[in-house]
This record gives sequence, structure tokens and C-alpha cells, in this order.
Amino acid sequence: MKIKKVLVSQPKPASDKSPYYEIAEKYGVEIEFRPFIKVEGLSAKEFRQSKISISDFTAIIFTARTAVDHFFRLCEEMRISIPDTMKYFCTTESIALYLQKYIIYRKRKIFHGNTGKLDDLLPYLNKHNKERFLYAVSDVHKDDTNILDSNNINYTKAVMYRTVSNDFGPDEAFDYDMLLFFSPSGIASLLKNFPQFEQKEIKIGCFGPTTAKAVRDAGLRLDIEAPSSKAPSMTAALDLFLKEETAEDCAEQEQ
Repeated sequence: MKIKKVLVSQPKPASDKSPYYEIAEKYGVEIEFRPFIKVEGLSAKEFRQSKISISDFTAIIFTARTAVDHFFRLCEEMRISIPDTMKYFCTTESIALYLQKYIIYRKRKIFHGNTGKLDDLLPYLNKHNKERFLYAVSDVHKDDTNILDSNNINYTKAVMYRTVSNDFGPDEAFDYDMLLFFSPSGIASLLKNFPQFEQKEIKIGCFGPTTAKAVRDAGLRLDIEAPSSKAPSMTAALDLFLKEETAEDCAEQEQ
């Protein structure tokens, strides 16, 4: 089989039961985990340049646990005391429960949706429309605030962290037969690290339409795309690709 070494541009799974490990054993391929991007928090000095005063707000909107981490980090660095009356609006229950890392959960007013979308929070936001909302985001984020604007929600978007390229070291080997990406930022990082990158026989796979567009816009060939009708996940798409390639190899050997 031509695919011997696969780079997954994500952090290494926390569990040994990840489907990636099963695929590696099933097809005898080596799978490495190496994020092409990483998150950096804005410093207190950088955040102050936005002229946003956290103390002016009575409620916070969180769409990611990373946003929770950097909000409380900045508050600590700037010595801002968050009042017990602060309300928290989270797009999922897991994000809401993550707040326990920083606050006494049962003593706070916390609301959450189920789908991960702002639309799901709308009933709570409208019910508390007298609040002044701070929306904590990354410098690269989905611009989904139309729903807030159309419902006259009083909010201010605050960039608290940024996505940057996770550079490869000069002695770091780049000998992969396949690269798997999960965001347009990963493609940008690939081209930043390797300006003279030539795809040739290297297979490229991605998850999501925006990442697929970034691959094609970069003039690269997209060999694996998920989700699809046959492969709802990246691991399913990888398994399907390797299965088909193994079958082709067997057919060639029989000829």
C-alpha cells in the first residue's frame, strides 16, 4: 500500500480507544498527531487596546471552552473581580459545566443551549434582553451575530485569543504520505511552513466545506473529503480510503 505514514493535524487523542489507533493497526499505517495551528491568548496589554471594559457587562456569551479559559485568565491578569450577579450564556451544556473550573456553579445564573448554535440560546437572550452581553471570541471565528442584531441584543464582541501557525522546526521530518486537515487555518499554516510545498503523490483529506474550499483555493488536490453520505467523520473517510486502496493493491497483485 502506498500510504505508510499519515499526519493528523490535531492534538493526540486523550483516549487509547480512538478510531485512529484502530485504523493504524487494521491497515499497518503509522499515524502521527501534529496540530498545524495553536491558540494563544491576548495579553492584558493587547486586550486593553480594544477599549473594552469587562466590568461594564452584566452577562457573557461563550461558544467554546477555550473562550472560558481566556476570559477568566484575562480577568485575573487585569485584577477584575467578577460579580456574583454575572449571567453566563453557553451554546452547549458541556461549556456550561466547564464553568465549574472557575466559579461555584450552583450559585450562578447559567443558561445553555443544546446544538452549539447561537440560535438555540435566543429564547434565553430575549428573556434577559436588558443585560449588557460580552461575546468572547477568537480572532478567527464564525460571524454568526446576525441573529443577535436582528433581535436587538445589546452585545459587544471581544477578541480574547488568536489562532496562530504552529511552526515546524528545521530538523522536524516531513515525510508523510497523507495529510488530514480540519480548518482553513491548517492549510494556511502548511503553506507558511512550506512555501515551496509540492503535493505530488501526497494525499490530502479534510473535514468540512470551508476547509475543502481552502484546499482547492491553495491549488492543492483534495483526495478525501468528509463528511459525506458514506463517511460522516474523518476517521470513517480515512478508513474507507485505505480500504479501497488495499482492495486495489490486492487486485493488482492477482493480475
